[in-house]
Amino acid sequence: MAMTNDVVFQTLGTACGKHIGIATLNVEAALNALNLEMVKALFQQLSAWQQDDKTVAVILDGSGEKAFCAGGDIRALYQAAKAADGEVAATVTEFFSHEYQLDYLMHTFDKPLLVWGDGIVMGGGLGLMVGASHRVVTEHSRLAMPEVSIGLYPDVGGSYFLNRMPGKLGLFLALTGYGLKASDCLYSGLATHYLHRDDKQLLLDKLAEVKWGMNTSLNKQKFSDVLVALRNQLGRSVAVSPLKKNQGLIDELFSGDLREIDSKLVALETEVEWLAKARNNYLAGSPLSICLGYAQSQIGTEMTLAECFRQELDWSVNCTVHGDFVEGVRALLIDKDKTPHWHVPHVSDVPEEMMTTLMTSPWHADDHPLNKL
Repeated sequence: MAMTNDVVFQTLGTACGKHIGIATLNVEAALNALNLEMVKALFQQLSAWQQDDKTVAVILDGSGEKAFCAGGDIRALYQAAKAADGEVAATVTEFFSHEYQLDYLMHTFDKPLLVWGDGIVMGGGLGLMVGASHRVVTEHSRLAMPEVSIGLYPDVGGSYFLNRMPGKLGLFLALTGYGLKASDCLYSGLATHYLHRDDKQLLLDKLAEVKWGMNTSLNKQKFSDVLVALRNQLGRSVAVSPLKKNQGLIDELFSGDLREIDSKLVALETEVEWLAKARNNYLAGSPLSICLGYAQSQIGTEMTLAECFRQELDWSVNCTVHGDFVEGVRALLIDKDKTPHWHVPHVSDVPEEMMTTLMTSPWHADDHPLNKL
């Protein structure tokens, strides 16, 4: 068993002589938040497993019971951005570049890749999960893209996967940071399978018995078959997703341009707990982040995955210099006063030139850090 900083790498032997690689995020005290070393180690090991004929599949999970991964190490990004004093910090560019390259590798990984999304899966954790071919949620899973409350926006591929959800669901998640439970994850497509937390060892045992071959698409099917058979055998079922039940209401609230959506949410009075919470998150969020989340939803599905990540790198580094990121992190995680002083008080006050600055790439096309994706 090899250990690289805060990620543990091991292999599971199978009856047919092949291996399954297992990578475990191992910073339980920090809810397995990703730092740069972890991102680099994962990229290196996943690339090696992808090349290795003995390795037929990969599993990614997190240590402890609280979280698979609560996101990136935003305190480190905050400190770097603050110290850079109005310039793009090299540390910030490096972290986001490596993180998005890892996410891209997971989306394009040609072997079965399972993420065990138990506990909290937020931001960068969701970026890892959504690229996997097999995405398991449990009765304890809580997924969210809560960037609106820290002056960022749903990055890590959000431009790609949010726009592929039913109706206005992606925009709803982007603007409210709504927390999804297992049934919502299955409905929205963020998850592919459902098991209970305590089923993990049994799953590993079953995977070890499979006759794995060299055909990766056949192996992916075998992997799916094991997950489905196990869920049926154990009788694991989920309630109807609240998001599915309320898809019509969400579509109604989040249709129209941003000013229309904003007036609807400001005027909304509701006793329904999940909706009230989503509305309050929206009202407390960064107006600049809300505008970016909305701009993201206008992209639709035209852009390739690589184009989405390149654009997100532009936006993300700009958020740390010209946006609300530093102030958002200060208020939520550093001083914890929970009273951020956003650049602009309200969505309708955001000047167009400010948005142009946030959305303009700091690089020329040929020297973009992600131009090799």
